[in-house]
Amino acid sequence: MKNKVKVLRILNRFNVGGPIYNATYLTKYLNPDKYETLLIGGINENHEQPGDYILNNEGVSYTKLKYMKRNISIFYDLIALIQILKIIYTYKPDIIHTHAAKAGLLGRISSILYFKKVKIVHTYHGNVFDGYFSPFKTKIILIIERFLAKKTTKIVSISNLQKSDLVNKYYISTSDKISVIPLGFDLTKFSKNITEKRLKTRKEFKIDSSTILISIIGRVVPIKNHKLFIDVFKYIKEKTDLKIKAIVVGDGCELNNIMTYASQRKIKSSYKEVKDSDDINFASWRSDIDNILAASDVICLTSINEGTPVSIIESMASGTASISTNVGGVSDIISDSIDGLIADNDFTKYGEKLLKLIENKKFRASIASAGQDKSINNYNYTVLVNNIDNLYTKILRNEN
Repeated sequence: MKNKVKVLRILNRFNVGGPIYNATYLTKYLNPDKYETLLIGGINENHEQPGDYILNNEGVSYTKLKYMKRNISIFYDLIALIQILKIIYTYKPDIIHTHAAKAGLLGRISSILYFKKVKIVHTYHGNVFDGYFSPFKTKIILIIERFLAKKTTKIVSISNLQKSDLVNKYYISTSDKISVIPLGFDLTKFSKNITEKRLKTRKEFKIDSSTILISIIGRVVPIKNHKLFIDVFKYIKEKTDLKIKAIVVGDGCELNNIMTYASQRKIKSSYKEVKDSDDINFASWRSDIDNILAASDVICLTSINEGTPVSIIESMASGTASISTNVGGVSDIISDSIDGLIADNDFTKYGEKLLKLIENKKFRASIASAGQDKSINNYNYTVLVNNIDNLYTKILRNEN
């Protein structure tokens, strides 16, 4: 019997987001007669929603490296590097596939130190080249990434725009080394029982059927730019005669600042407490995102930097209209004014587009319907699995 291809999959950390879904479905659904996968990764931060339930629901086993953390630390990163190197020498993988920045750094350095024949694949789920670090630190990171790219067998980009940026903006690698493979999800639940979920969730948040509900989902951190969301909400509230409310799903280091900013803008809000008088409910993390999406009329994204935003893909799959700033791979997901809206990072321009979306019910329904078709057809996990299988097959055969 032919030996299975052994894949060591290294994830940044096990928090909810695109990378964990990617790793989960690849670990579970890559042909078990052909592949054997060991999944390892770092620990999530306190303000992040743990993603263990995603792995557990799919029956995927994994190992957490307690010293592998999001923030840069010479001490902890060195320990994590030694741990990964030990796992590599014990497991003896044929392919080492790293996902996102920290995993890509430590995993690829460990791969180089392995001194044995191994294929190295790295997936950029976003990048840390804009909006995260000072110009000096960013230059250092770019130098390191360019060096690691030369040692990588194949780089995976999750959107065409991201590939273009990696090649033409950041000069990470040449185009021929980068393959575009979009994220994949199990989107089935998002299109089921929508009416029932909508009624149930709106009742929980005390939102009547005539109120327009706008939601935003993600970490409440500077890169997600929730301040823009607050400004946009105030803008449309003053412009429309419709009743509007909002739900902010997520937590993070900026939560108190954002709630304070909302109060300064005369917007009433509460944290994990439902009040009739509130404009915005800060709901913390929720595992029932499909319910939130079903209850919402519009999903917003206001990020400064993104890879491929999961909240937009899931929103589209649920038949909920979406609007986003034009960052990362958003324009590869949304065709503006056809299956979603793309807006400038300016509260008046963003607000005017959102205003059109909430006041024109027919337009909103058209956007939502087109978005649902696109999401389900293009971002199913079966497409992801087939694409990765083809990629692995080619690199094992030393094909480009």
